[in-house]
Amino acid sequence: MIYALIILLAYLLGSIPSGLIVGKAFYGKDIRQFGSGNLGGTNTFRTLGVKAGIAVTLADILKGTLATALPFLFGIEHLHPLLVGTFAVIGHMFPVFAGFRGGKAVATSGGVLLGYVPLLFLLLIAIFFLGLYLTKYVSLSSMIAACAALIVSLFTKDIPLIIVITVMAIFVIYRHRANISRIKNGTEPKIKWL
Repeated sequence: MIYALIILLAYLLGSIPSGLIVGKAFYGKDIRQFGSGNLGGTNTFRTLGVKAGIAVTLADILKGTLATALPFLFGIEHLHPLLVGTFAVIGHMFPVFAGFRGGKAVATSGGVLLGYVPLLFLLLIAIFFLGLYLTKYVSLSSMIAACAALIVSLFTKDIPLIIVITVMAIFVIYRHRANISRIKNGTEPKIKWL
């Protein structure tokens, strides 16, 4: 029963729609009606600006980190933190509090890794920003970081980590399928600040 409770709590944490809350509470906007219609950090940056984008991105990261810490916080040794974190990612993508229309799983997936392997998280942040500097595409940089995470995980010999990162990478790439089409067509927006 406690396992089910922790997993449900992780899903509910992931379901907290940071972008929707920040947009409505501080800007009077439902960001689902602007830009890509996505609830994640990237659309928040585009729709509401830098401060809101940073706040939402950090909140989405922390959702994953906190979910990953739940087994430790509850004193449960036999429930793998990565499994729990994965349910937060699912909650972020399909949030019960926002009509099951959520974000693309990048920040929350990163938060899960931050809670389990902080050094890998920092490496992926560096890879993301390098990709962003070279391509100017947030979406492509996110997918590059996801693929890099998968490659790096193979060297860890940590089977749960490899499995979870594989699942998360699939989530991230699948959720960016529209972005992939726009990149091919040359219609994907590029950042202008880097």
